[in-house]
Amino acid sequence: MDVQALYALRDVAGVPTHPVVFLILGVVTWALHIAAVQIMMGASALTLWGALSQDAKRRRLAQSMLPVSKFMLSLAVFLGVAPLLFVQVIYDPFWYTSNVLSAWWVIGFIVILTVAALLNMVFYNNNKSLGTTLKTTCPGAMVLSIVLLLVVGFIMHVLTYQMLLPEQWMSWYAPNGQLDTSGKVLHAYSLPRFLFFISLSAPVVGAVLVGYQRYYRPRLGDETANMSAAYLDWVGALGMKLITFGGVLSVALGAWWMLTLPETMTFFAGSIWMWIGLVSMLLFVAFAQWVRSHMNTGWAYAVLPVGAVLVIILAIAKEALRWGVLYGVHGYNVMDYKINMDWYSTIMFFVTFLVVGGLTITYIVLVAWHAGQTKGVYTPSAAITKVGRYALWSIVLFMVQFFAIGFYVWMR
Repeated sequence: MDVQALYALRDVAGVPTHPVVFLILGVVTWALHIAAVQIMMGASALTLWGALSQDAKRRRLAQSMLPVSKFMLSLAVFLGVAPLLFVQVIYDPFWYTSNVLSAWWVIGFIVILTVAALLNMVFYNNNKSLGTTLKTTCPGAMVLSIVLLLVVGFIMHVLTYQMLLPEQWMSWYAPNGQLDTSGKVLHAYSLPRFLFFISLSAPVVGAVLVGYQRYYRPRLGDETANMSAAYLDWVGALGMKLITFGGVLSVALGAWWMLTLPETMTFFAGSIWMWIGLVSMLLFVAFAQWVRSHMNTGWAYAVLPVGAVLVIILAIAKEALRWGVLYGVHGYNVMDYKINMDWYSTIMFFVTFLVVGGLTITYIVLVAWHAGQTKGVYTPSAAITKVGRYALWSIVLFMVQFFAIGFYVWMR
């Protein structure tokens, strides 16, 4: 497609800050989102695996993974908003065209996701004691929830993949010269690419399990925690198996993806980012194997952040692929997007993200961390309580300035 036609589809209002800011934020927030998705899918699979078993350890693990699945589903939806916004700001000609071509599925995405979340909640509300009973109520709800979550993931995969193929847009919109305005067709997809990112759920949730078994060791003997050394050893071993198996599977699927790249994307198969991603995955698995002999030490906690670094590297590689296609092949340069600098919105975003969000998340993490390792009733320390007060006041101040600016603009 003529690059001038792509430029003509841009928002004439321009962007409120330099495009590089949106590129960086898009990569960071997508990495956070996909990590939440992978933990959610891994936790959901472990929940179902345990819920359908009569084995005591599996059911105990299912009881722990069920709330993780529910929470991560909410977090994945919440974190998915930001990268979506950043993509549609600087890649709007591609993103909106892809959405219009498959509009029926864009609308259906919301409906399907809502049903999947409700089914997850139905299973959660009916199975809060999986570890202490052999009965599982309505397992079909969790099965269908996982299936529907895979469907919505596939829809999003198609929408992001179609935007990389502008040379095919006209043939999709008017096949054989006949206009198709239904929006009911998913026109292009890459199964190995989709499966690659889904398969990462195995090593990522494996890293979670390695940290999980270390986290609960201080509560051995606490009847309220229902933990035993044998159970935690089993969880750690399972986590290591998932990291090893998932790592090998992801590398295999990644190779399949590279071998099936369309002509406009073949440059990526031998690019530096492909090799960096491969080496990073192998190093992650190797590091986890080293931690195998240090499961009862603080090194067990390091597996998850090392996995987070891997996800960030893969997010950068994914963006490098998109940049290489849209700029290298089609000549579309996001860096020359018209800039209408808006200092207020830019500053408020970073203040909200780093200060308000940072304080609030820090307080929640501190409370959850100490509460989970405390036998009996947990009472936050004075320092943690102070962090909570700061977080609360930051939210109040944000709301005050939000309405104050709104009224100021309205009065003008």
